[in-house]
Amino acid sequence: MSHASVEPAEAPTLPVTPRGEVSATLLDVLLRGADPGTLENLGRAAGARTTDAVRDDDVQLSLFLLYALSYGTFDQLGAEHEWSPELVRLRTDLEKAFEAALREQVLVPPAPEPRVSAVADALFTLTAEPSGPSLAKFVARRASHEQIIEMLVQRSVYTLREADPHTWAVPRLTGRAKAALVEIQADEYGGGHPDRVHQHIYAATLRGTGLSAEYGAYVDHVPAITLASFNLMSMFGLNRRFLGAIVGHLAAYEMTASIPCRLYADGMRRHGMPEEVTHYFDEHVEADAVHEQIAARDLAGALAEDRPELTADIMFGAAACLAVDGAMGDHMLRAWKAGESSLLRPLAHDVAA
Repeated sequence: MSHASVEPAEAPTLPVTPRGEVSATLLDVLLRGADPGTLENLGRAAGARTTDAVRDDDVQLSLFLLYALSYGTFDQLGAEHEWSPELVRLRTDLEKAFEAALREQVLVPPAPEPRVSAVADALFTLTAEPSGPSLAKFVARRASHEQIIEMLVQRSVYTLREADPHTWAVPRLTGRAKAALVEIQADEYGGGHPDRVHQHIYAATLRGTGLSAEYGAYVDHVPAITLASFNLMSMFGLNRRFLGAIVGHLAAYEMTASIPCRLYADGMRRHGMPEEVTHYFDEHVEADAVHEQIAARDLAGALAEDRPELTADIMFGAAACLAVDGAMGDHMLRAWKAGESSLLRPLAHDVAA
């Protein structure tokens, strides 16, 4: 009996280009079935080699791919890899390097008394508008159409998954803090209305400017610091030991979003962008003004009061959020003021025009 020949199935692909030995080897394992044993010691070696894990392209892309296994970000990455011992070890080693760099770079204020009012006051002091250059002000007043498009691309890595990293904390909280987090997240997920889910609203923003709303479409375009912004909250959310940090991160994020969102929308309207594009940012002006009070008092303050041992971690998470997101904004501002693109690779001409 004759049998028709069967062509071997092609390995799945991702819109991702390796940025070093670790990410190249990892992609071989995830997409082409290479032996996971080839990853042994790569994470530790990368941590020892890098001078700054926060801005290391290979470290941050590798962490992004490893976290994608838990989020289910890419269908091409099989669920069977999520708890592979070799991949978990790699992630742990890379996280150690990432955390060590954060601990070295982030200036964390002293922990306040573990009382609601004291923690909220400390967070409001920490998140007070800085006197230095502001990305949002630049967008509102000076950014070109092309630069606004770049800003939307940079933000897409997190915003198309908005709220998901912080949701990992829900089962780990109890009482007042749990209720506060669920209240915030319910708004982020549209309050039961699919068309109001913030991820979906941002997708409409991207489509309205001619950009792709497919998650991960622009991973190859963004620098390590942009991946680090998303990886930071993923690391905090996925590791139970960072419970205080993910709460602090969300508090700082919510407390610094309302005014910048208004300025981003102003910059878009300056270029005649329609409501379909500005709606995401307009929506956040009011929503985040409410969320910041809940996050500072009912979430972070209540958690500190109920679990005083987490107070220092809450402040670390908040300070890390401001530091990494601030570095991402600084990267864009420096590039634009130098007349350069903030992206690693140019966008298609018909999109950026």
